[in-house]
Formats: sequence, C-alpha cells, structure tokens
Amino acid sequence: MPTPQSVMHAVVENISRVIVGKRAAAELMLISLLCEGHVLIEDRPGVGKTTLVSAMARSVDCSFRRIQFTPDILPSDITGFSMFNQKSGQFEFKPGLIMSCFVLADEINRTSPKTQASLLEVMEECHVTVDGITYPVGPPFMVMATQNSAEYVGTYPLPEAQIDRFFMRISLGYPEADEEVAILKRFGAQNPLHDLTCVTDGKVIVAMQEMVRRVYVEDSVYRYIVELTRRTREHPDIELGASPRGSLALFRASQANAFYQGRGFVLPDDVKAMSEPTLAHRLILRQEARLRGQTQEALVAESLRQIPVPVVRAHGA
Repeated sequence: MPTPQSVMHAVVENISRVIVGKRAAAELMLISLLCEGHVLIEDRPGVGKTTLVSAMARSVDCSFRRIQFTPDILPSDITGFSMFNQKSGQFEFKPGLIMSCFVLADEINRTSPKTQASLLEVMEECHVTVDGITYPVGPPFMVMATQNSAEYVGTYPLPEAQIDRFFMRISLGYPEADEEVAILKRFGAQNPLHDLTCVTDGKVIVAMQEMVRRVYVEDSVYRYIVELTRRTREHPDIELGASPRGSLALFRASQANAFYQGRGFVLPDDVKAMSEPTLAHRLILRQEARLRGQTQEALVAESLRQIPVPVVRAHGA
C-alpha cells in the first residue's frame, strides 16, 4: 500500500509532467488541498494558471467542473435553483456548477460582485443553501480561482471577504529561458494535459486531510504564528492586517508542509515557508505605502525578520 508521502510526491510529479519548472506552485496547491483550503492563482495572462489547475484536478479521481466567469453569469448558475416539476407537482433542485469536488473558477474577477458573493457560503462551509434547503459538496472540495493581475478593464475587484476565504494566493511568473524551450518541446506535438491520468482518489485525499490535523504543534510555535499575524495588524503601512482566519490558515499550512516533508511535528521553518502564500493576499496597504512601491510580500518578510524564532525540539525527543 503506498505511503502518504509517496502519494503526495506522485501528485506533484504528475502535475510536473504538464507544468514546466513550477514544482513549488504544485506543492502549494497540494498543501492547500490537504488543508481543505481554496487557492487564488493571480498572474499575467498565458503563464499556465488554468493548465496548473486542470492538471491538479486530473491527478485526483474526483469530479471536476470549470466555470468560465463572465459578466452575465448569475448566482443561480453557481449554486443551483429549484424548478417546479409539473408531473410530480413538486419543486426539484437543479444543481449548479459548484456542485463538484474540484471547481475551476476561471477569471473570477470578470463576474459581478453579486455572483462572486454566491461563492462565500460554499467556500466557508462546503455547502450551498437554496430556498432554505442545504446541499453539501465534496468531500474533498476545493475552489481554484484564477485572475489576471495585469487586466483591469471589464473586471470587478474581489472584496476583502472573498479574498480572505482563499487559503492561499499563488503566482507562477514567467519561465526561465530553458524552461520556455522545454515548454515548446513538450507542447509541440500535443497538449500533455490530454494524456494525464489520475494517481490517487478522493478517499485517500480525505484520509490524508485527517492525518494533517494530527501533526503536532508546540506551544511556542502557536505563539510564533499569532505574533506574526498580530504584527501585520500593527504595522504602520498596513491598513487592514491578517484576520484570525489568516492565523488559522498559516497554522494549517504549516502542519501540511511538515506532513509533506515527512515529519509529524511543525518547525518554525514550516511557518516561514507558508507565511507569504497564506498571509500576503489578506493585507490591505495604506495608499501612501502603495505609492512608495511597498508590497504585501515585503511586509510579511519584514514581520518575519522582527519576530524571534522559537527553538523547537523534535516531538518525542
């Protein structure tokens, strides 16, 4: 029987068969899945955001739907709606596009705020409510949204409540020259995504999600996480710091990173590695800080430098 570590590495390797040179992004996607979190992939057009999500979904034998967000899509298209059946004389629920294990919300910022808000409940509670009746999704359940950071015309910026529900924000960036050559060769004959097969299933993922929750965290690391998130709320360049949901995301991501590395306990290095993808997108900078060219990522790194790193023994040592 394959070990959890072998399954996790098989998923990352499978994604790497399609995405060239972005192993770190694939690992972050997997860590978010193990934490039952959702991912916002924000970058320039054409760098492989949608391909990364599709490769992730095809690696796990679960249902997958893609929603191409446009200005005319309605909330009922997402959540579903009740329709009267004349034969039975009763209302029947017609499932929306969100009723799947993996959901690609492509170009999520191209739809109206009203439709964006239809995702709030399901992203937080893993169910939708239509006409007072609750319908569960998953498990596992994961929303993977994309948006282009360079486009503003015809888009609707995500509100703070929506952004805060994304467990991580990931950026891919342009490939290196050798990587781009490898992309041309790999996609020259056909799209390798078409031949990608699953390497695990939903039951295994749910079992590993439970294992992640049992990864040991020392009290000093709890304090380290809280000190980091509280520092973002007190920084003079930050108008709105990370919420307690951000603290929980960093805590869970640190557990999952330790689990991915084959450890049963969290180290401060796990917290450092997960701090930027889990916290940076939750920060709202003051206008004068943005004018100076300050970035969310730089402020998270600054907070890390200012907080003393706790000394942690191996659990059981």
